[in-house]
Amino acid sequence: MKLENLLVEKNDGICTVTINSPQTLNALNAEILKELEFVFDQINDDNEVSIVVLTGEGKAFVAGADISYMKDLDATQAKKFGEDGARLFRKIETLKKVVIAAVNGFALGGGCELSMACDMRIASTKAKFGQPEVGLGIIPGFSGTQRLPRLVGMGKAKELIFTGGHIDADEAYRIGLVNKVTEKENLMEETYKIADKIKSNSRIAVKYAKEVMNRGIETDIETGIAYESNIFGLCFASEDQKEGMTAFIEKRHPKFK
Repeated sequence: MKLENLLVEKNDGICTVTINSPQTLNALNAEILKELEFVFDQINDDNEVSIVVLTGEGKAFVAGADISYMKDLDATQAKKFGEDGARLFRKIETLKKVVIAAVNGFALGGGCELSMACDMRIASTKAKFGQPEVGLGIIPGFSGTQRLPRLVGMGKAKELIFTGGHIDADEAYRIGLVNKVTEKENLMEETYKIADKIKSNSRIAVKYAKEVMNRGIETDIETGIAYESNIFGLCFASEDQKEGMTAFIEKRHPKFK
């Protein structure tokens, strides 16, 4: 697929995906969703990539879904648009790699939902978050009603969705929506520092940890604990476990495969 709205760059195991439609503040439409799905499908099967950094070009991460695209949709078309976005965001959430959102500016509506599908969110001091859909006569359609309560709690999520208000990066950090806030000029540097730290660990262990945590949060604790025990045991069948523990005993840095 020829990419008209995305920039993709790979460097030393990290793939940076930049949504590059600054004239529309990177607003999501059907074309951008298709490009993102294509790219993330490729990344999922790329053994050279262990970390994905997702960001936006210009002053927005993603300012929302494209209202000019949505305004004339009928109910059937809107349902499909929502399903397409939700399917893509679920792919990102369950990707076999770690996905970090570097939120450089506006992350509103679909942009906030996209960031929540990522494993972590690093925010610039210029970032703004919100779910303003009720002011347009709709509700969040890309799984925002499901992920926001899981991240910040039901009460705060209802406040943000019912009021349609925006919050700044510091407030997003306070309520647990983002992991870290940094100056805009340092955003990518700080994001890559975290990516490099993750990348220095066992890739298979990080992948397993993500899978166990994602599954566990969606089930009862007894089932989650049982799944953790199974995967914990499976780790001991890996070369990385042998190397990691041997390196610890020998007081050297591990060389994971």
